Amino acid sequence: MRLHIVARGKVGRGPEQELVDRYVKRISWDVQLSELPEHGGKTPKVADQTKIIALDETGENWTSKAFAKVLNGWRDNGVREARFLIGAADGLTNEERNSADHFFSFGKATWPHLMARAMLAEQLFRATAIIANHPYHREG
Repeated sequence: MRLHIVARGKVGRGPEQELVDRYVKRISWDVQLSELPEHGGKTPKVADQTKIIALDETGENWTSKAFAKVLNGWRDNGVREARFLIGAADGLTNEERNSADHFFSFGKATWPHLMARAMLAEQLFRATAIIANHPYHREG
């Protein structure tokens, strides 16, 4: 299953992008990153069997194990792509919100979209590590 991060705004070559790159390189699944301008731009075509997850402060706050269980279930049931939408500084567009199958949150706080990318990349690595029984994930 492909993990596809579709994010608005350009990251550039800062520390946030270095974190994203570090975690994406460690993910054993197929990963695609698509950047869109702050406003407008053409969203990559959605293929059949795609789940769209919008990152939004009003979304569900899954634990890492629950997130892994969701991804694993989708993969096992033939989902070909899990697409994660990260809005620009002003959030998601109405069209993006309406396209979402699920809303996921990193808590009630508002996070800069650049940090949300890095946190999502880490959680995707952690989820795939949990699925693979890799020792990266430790529960306290």
